[in-house]
Amino acid sequence: MAQRSVMQTSFTIPTRGAALYEITDQVTGWVRQMQVQQGLLTLFIRHSSASLLIQENADPDVRRDLMAYFSRLVPRGDDPSMSYLTHTLEGHDDMPAHIKAALLPVSLQIPVAHGRPVLGQWQGIYVVEHRDAPHRRQVAAHISESHNPQWPP
Repeated sequence: MAQRSVMQTSFTIPTRGAALYEITDQVTGWVRQMQVQQGLLTLFIRHSSASLLIQENADPDVRRDLMAYFSRLVPRGDDPSMSYLTHTLEGHDDMPAHIKAALLPVSLQIPVAHGRPVLGQWQGIYVVEHRDAPHRRQVAAHISESHNPQWPP
C-alpha cells in the first residue's frame, strides 16, 4: 500500500471587482516548495460569491469574453429580467454573484506529477470574482501526496 502525506495552506487573493484573477504561479510555487512529486491537489474557495476555474491563460480575450458571457447569462439585480430576486439588501451584484457561484466550481482537483500541477500548456488556475467591489478571497489548498512508485504510469 502506498504511503501518503498531507499538506495544507491558504492563499489570500485580493480582487478589484468582477474578473478572472490568475493564481497558477502561487499554487505551482507552493507545490514546488512542498517538494511533492506526485499526488492530488485540491483547491477550495471559501466564499459564496466567487468561484474557481481552470481556463486558457494565453489570450486575455478569453477572460473578457467569459466575463461578458456570465454577465449576459446572469445580469445584475437592477436589470428588469432579474426583477424576481428577493435577496437584494447587499446590492445589485450580490444575488447574481451567488447564482454565478452556484453555476461554476468552488473547488478543483488537479493531479500533481513530477513536482508540478498537471495542467495543459494553455491552462491556468483562476479565482473568478463575481462581485463589483474589491474583496480579499481565501483559497484553501490541500495536497495528498502519494508515494506510490507506479503513479503516474
